[in-house]
Amino acid sequence: MYNTYYIYIMSNLNNTTLYIGVTNDIERRVKEHKSGTTTGFTQKYNCVKLVYYEKYSDIEQAIEREKKLKRWRREKKDWLISTMNPELKDLAEDFSTPFGRSK
Repeated sequence: MYNTYYIYIMSNLNNTTLYIGVTNDIERRVKEHKSGTTTGFTQKYNCVKLVYYEKYSDIEQAIEREKKLKRWRREKKDWLISTMNPELKDLAEDFSTPFGRSK
């Protein structure tokens, strides 16, 4: 069986705060962040916008990448986000189509 894991970056609406996480169901996880049902950092800082993600088939690789990104300076994280999402739009808007596939 093939599993997909995601590392993802959420931001607040002003793009001043970033949260990095890992999940095996990005649509569900982002909806949890947006609804505020998950208490903690993202609820406190209103991180409700998906600005970046990467897919992995190996959970160990995904966790290692998450840890690596969390150690990066903010400038490097901003650069990474801009490679995928230069306009800082909410990538969760694409959830109306099967996630990770082109329209």
